[in-house]
Amino acid sequence: MPQIHPTAVVEEGAVIGEGTRIWHYGHVMAGARIGRGCSFGHACFVAGGVVVGDRVKVQNHVSLYDGVVVEDEVFLGPSCVLTNVRNPRAGVDRRGAFVGTRLRRGCTVGANATVVCGVTVGEYGFVGAGAVVTRDVPDYGLVVGNPARQVGWVSRRGVRLPPVDEDGVTRCPESGEGYVLRDGVMQRYELA
Repeated sequence: MPQIHPTAVVEEGAVIGEGTRIWHYGHVMAGARIGRGCSFGHACFVAGGVVVGDRVKVQNHVSLYDGVVVEDEVFLGPSCVLTNVRNPRAGVDRRGAFVGTRLRRGCTVGANATVVCGVTVGEYGFVGAGAVVTRDVPDYGLVVGNPARQVGWVSRRGVRLPPVDEDGVTRCPESGEGYVLRDGVMQRYELA
């Protein structure tokens, strides 16, 4: 059973997985689909067209608007922003022109970061706090700043990877897992 705080509003027709927690003043609209074992902090909003995977952690004051897809094990830091319209105007109805945003498995979006619509944050990618992401983040990519730029790579544990050796190989300093960089693409790699 999901745990829904008494101050939260979960509209009829929302699907919420087992073990998911919706905390104080959250609002989940009809049609939203949230997986198992997730946590939504204080004052989070989930629109009706949003899909959220399993074991996702959404910190306080995050809104997920139509067009956002959040895969498994994503972490969304406090007050991060995900948009869904490229050129919003109060006097122009753009409800039929939402632009999708995809947050791939295991990625992190730091506190107060903004992810502009149409962007994909790759698997285990890491968006630093306060960054403004205007283009795709590669798998395992570490981006910071405004506009966000890639400054390195991270492991599945979110630890910055050391520079690669002459074979394009590096190891996570925390877990010892191997990674290989080939043609600008970082992948987990089984090292001998």
